[in-house]
Amino acid sequence: MTHEEFFARRAEIVNRGRWRELISQYAEDAVVRQPFALAEPVTLTGRDEIARHLAMGEAAPLTMTVRNVRIHETADPEVFFAEYDYDLRATATGATATVANIQLFRVRDGLIVESSDYHDHARIGRLLGR
Repeated sequence: MTHEEFFARRAEIVNRGRWRELISQYAEDAVVRQPFALAEPVTLTGRDEIARHLAMGEAAPLTMTVRNVRIHETADPEVFFAEYDYDLRATATGATATVANIQLFRVRDGLIVESSDYHDHARIGRLLGR
């Protein structure tokens, strides 16, 4: 599977609001870093912890649509960057926003073993009234 195909599958899951299904893309010992998470940076270690986090995303009063995807390859065949936008809508209020994102993935044997997720958590929080 190419990096473009891998990320396209990911975007399809997000666009359908099935966040918990994303866990199928992670290795058992995967590590996810979210340096811009609020109130402080977050590191999730292992599939169980990542799965709990994804379940919270699925429960959020928010719809997300991935668009404007650009995949950037690196010299390391396991590593790529995905640059994209989320079109967001708060389901409780109807408020909308577009948020830019960058994710760095290390994929080995078809599974994410490491990622760094650079999302604008502050803007997403404001959309949700936080």
